[in-house]
Amino acid sequence: MTKTTRIFDIMLQYEARHPEQKKALSCKHDGQWIFYSPAEYRELANLLSFALLQKGVEKGDKVGIISTNRPEWTITQMAVTQIGAVLVPIYPTISAEDYNYILQHSGVKMLIMEGAEVMEKIKQVKDNAVELTDLYTFIDRQEFPYWDQLIALGRQHQNQALLDERRAQVDEKDCAMIIYTSGTTGEPKGVMLSHFNLMQQLENLKGTPAPWSKKALSFLPLCHAYENMLVLLYQYLGMTVYFVPYLTAIQSAIKEVHPTMMSAVPRVFEKFYDGIVKGGRNQKGLAKKLFFWAVDVAKEYKIEEEDRSGWYNFKHWIADKLIYSKIRESLGIERFDIFVSGAASLQPELYSFFSAIGMPVFEGYGMTETSPVIAVSCREKNGREARTVGFPLGGVEVAITPEGEVVCRGHNVMMGYYKNEEATREIIDADGWLHTGDLGHFTAKGQLVLTGRKKNLFKTSTGKYVNPQVIEDKLILSPFIENVVVVGENQRYAAALIVPNFAFLRIWCDKHKIPFSSNREVVENLSVIKMFKRVIDTCNRTLGKAEHIMKFQLLADEWSQATGYLTPTLKIKRNRVLENYRQVIGRLYNGD
Repeated sequence: MTKTTRIFDIMLQYEARHPEQKKALSCKHDGQWIFYSPAEYRELANLLSFALLQKGVEKGDKVGIISTNRPEWTITQMAVTQIGAVLVPIYPTISAEDYNYILQHSGVKMLIMEGAEVMEKIKQVKDNAVELTDLYTFIDRQEFPYWDQLIALGRQHQNQALLDERRAQVDEKDCAMIIYTSGTTGEPKGVMLSHFNLMQQLENLKGTPAPWSKKALSFLPLCHAYENMLVLLYQYLGMTVYFVPYLTAIQSAIKEVHPTMMSAVPRVFEKFYDGIVKGGRNQKGLAKKLFFWAVDVAKEYKIEEEDRSGWYNFKHWIADKLIYSKIRESLGIERFDIFVSGAASLQPELYSFFSAIGMPVFEGYGMTETSPVIAVSCREKNGREARTVGFPLGGVEVAITPEGEVVCRGHNVMMGYYKNEEATREIIDADGWLHTGDLGHFTAKGQLVLTGRKKNLFKTSTGKYVNPQVIEDKLILSPFIENVVVVGENQRYAAALIVPNFAFLRIWCDKHKIPFSSNREVVENLSVIKMFKRVIDTCNRTLGKAEHIMKFQLLADEWSQATGYLTPTLKIKRNRVLENYRQVIGRLYNGD
């Protein structure tokens, strides 16, 4: 079989590699799941390529896409890359200012976009992007040409000879994508990833899913390197990919699709867990006691069978019969292979819990600049363990500098930042080592453990170093806390800014007859503050003295992508928090 070296080869070779697969891509339309066969997928991608050729898109030209997850996203990726052009995926949740910067910096020639809100933002800035000549929407919005017209254009101008010629000109070391980092600081940087970067990821990850795993659910943003790589892997392995455009549709989609594999970020795992536990709290008597006994059993789960005692296995068997099987049934999970976690560290308790109930967690680590995987859980001996992100990916060297920073080099390291050689030199040294900015170490078994971000460490005025992530990871386990940032640079002690989980807090307030007319009122309620003090005190007992949270402030504000405090992968933009809450932080230390 022809070697798969460029990402569009996945599509071209789909039928030959997976003759049994009749459904390649799927999405919901008018309440029904619709499917694209491998042949239909290839035909649409080719028609779109013909249209792009007719519109004058040349090798190396940039084509942008702003969209939630849908089959057309992947079809566009294949159509663009097989003519030697470069795909520029852009988040559909960023500001008009960010669109203005990315469109100008990347030099996008054609843009395909989804959503009325996105369209309004693009209309504000499109005239500044001097290289942007063609704007399309996915559906007819009565303002711009749209997808169906592009496909019709391609159907009218099918130049197979030219398409074959352009495919043949694409080398595996050519740039396939420029992904602009959402970033927690500064302007976005355009990460250039080659076909080689991406295909080496797939080649070294192909043994991770089980051969029988054939249904994958995709709901994390495809414009993020993590989810994009996984969707390419799903196709490479012949799975049907079910696209879900919104987080709010996940649970209903799982019940309908019964996937065998999916990915998530830790905040999604936390939401799943909170929902499961909430169901347990609604039970009564013996049923409730059994439920929470089973939850405790799950949190003690060890991945390696030899680490579980016979007595534990017996308890787990009982818990599975009585409780875990019902949880899987309520979620819509029957036979499940892998739940991939990435973008941030997952709490060990949740890692064990989901693995115990029959949704095995495989944790991965990386960054956009590393295509993205640096290390990942695997099926080898000791390949999965809570608090670790597994072994380095095959073909990737990982080392720890004397300062404790994780560095790597190999096939996963990006081509560089687009139009930014200075930033490229700052992150990739002369010996080819990419400096991640993350702190970590290896276990005796060779597993990589992450301990925080180098730039987030701070020193108190007493000279003690504090790693805020360690504290935040513990606090976020409380169902009362939605988001938290620990502060204390050059202060005598650590303090915390806390955004409560207002939905959960409302339930608690109703139970304790505490009025809840607004977020602002409830965070100033003395009974609520005392309850959060108990949560803090419980956490402090698990921390070193220098890490103790001595003061905290409850915030009534929402931290989200829309308010600018979270990245599209739900990471907190720490610098923005520190800047916008500077006065609040100052009051925490007044008088010290």
